[in-house]
Amino acid sequence: MPPLVTAAPRQRRKDARPQELLDAALALFVEKGFAATRSEEVAARAGVAKGTLYRYYPSKDELFKAMVRENLSVHIAESAALAAQHEGPIAGLMRQMMQAWWAKVGHGKAGGVCKIMMIEARNFPELAAFYIDEVIEPSQRLIGGLIERGMRSGEFRAVPIEATVHLLIAPMLHMLLQEHSFGDQGLCHRTMSAEELLDAQMSLLLHGLLA
Repeated sequence: MPPLVTAAPRQRRKDARPQELLDAALALFVEKGFAATRSEEVAARAGVAKGTLYRYYPSKDELFKAMVRENLSVHIAESAALAAQHEGPIAGLMRQMMQAWWAKVGHGKAGGVCKIMMIEARNFPELAAFYIDEVIEPSQRLIGGLIERGMRSGEFRAVPIEATVHLLIAPMLHMLLQEHSFGDQGLCHRTMSAEELLDAQMSLLLHGLLA
């Protein structure tokens, strides 16, 4: 048999650099905010030269956009694919998606990106517009589409879709802000888990939706 060809350690490190840079950017943006984070800090955290960072991401804005796609957009796309394949009642799917979003995004560092945008969007209108196009509008279309499907099937009663989407998302954002503000400082002393709170939220809202 011919010998197996494996990548040299240097090549493997080169291939891993974009992910290392995105991981470093996520950590620093969440720790310090977008405005206070300098590109050279991201490069140093990833263990590379500043020039190497710019080779992959020409500006801090482009780095931030890539980090959002890696940590938020991908999960929205996964949820949309799951929804497209789903057959049967919508209520259970919505509950599953909300819990999965919290486990993958809200509870981890990626949830801090949502907090950053709420705080700093006014000072960075181009990034705010990107975030709306990449995260907010796809999320709202996804949830609104599920509500509309439930209404068409007769599972849900007729409700104003846009307003109902906001009612579903708002408690999640509140939990996220609490987690990434007070929780980071050890000041948040909940007697129940976020998963239990989500379950209570979904039970209340879904019973209000059900026909």
